[in-house]
Amino acid sequence: MASITAVATGTCSLQRANYVSHQSLVGARGTLHFSNSVSSPALFLQVPNNNNKIGRRNDGSVTAVRHLVGSVTKTEGLRFAIVVARFNEVVTRLLLEGALETFRRYSVREEDIDVVWVPGSFEIPVVADRLGKLSKYNAVLCIGAVIRGDTSHYDAVANSAASGVLSAGLSSGVPCVFGVLTTEDMDQVKLNYVH
Repeated sequence: MASITAVATGTCSLQRANYVSHQSLVGARGTLHFSNSVSSPALFLQVPNNNNKIGRRNDGSVTAVRHLVGSVTKTEGLRFAIVVARFNEVVTRLLLEGALETFRRYSVREEDIDVVWVPGSFEIPVVADRLGKLSKYNAVLCIGAVIRGDTSHYDAVANSAASGVLSAGLSSGVPCVFGVLTTEDMDQVKLNYVH
C-alpha cells in the first residue's frame, strides 16, 4: 500500500509502504503541490495495492491505473464554511441539517463551522469565492436548490451556480463543494433527496 502525505508546507510525496521505491505523482521531483492558502493538518490518501505492475511502456502509455482514495483522518484544527441559499429553504434547511450532522459524525466542532445565508443559488459562488480568499477555511460547502417548475430562468441559475462554484474553488485555492440540487419539480426533490 502506498500513501500520500500532505503537510502544511503545501507539498506531498508518494511513498511505497515497503520503502522500495519513491515514485512521482507530478513531475520528476516526486512532489504534488497544493495551495498554501490555508495551513492545515496532514491529510492521508491511500492507494490500494492490487499487486499489478504499474509503470510506463516505451511509448509513454500507462500499463496500469492507480486509484487514489481520500479520507480525512484528523479534523482538529480544520475550519469549514457552509453557504446556504434561502430560496427553496424548505429543501436547503434539510440539506444543511444533513451536512451539520455529517460534520458532527466526523468530530468537527460546531465552533469550527460558519454558516452564511444568501438569497438564492445564483449568489452562492460570489460568497464562496470571498470566503475561500479569506484564508480562514479549509473547505467551503455550497448548498442550494434550483427547481425548474414553471420558470424560464432555471437553466441560467443552475449553470451559473455550477460554473461559479467551480470557479470559486479554482480562484481561491480552497475546495468549494457543489451541493446545489437541480431538479425538475418539488415531487422529484421529495422522492429522491428529502426523506
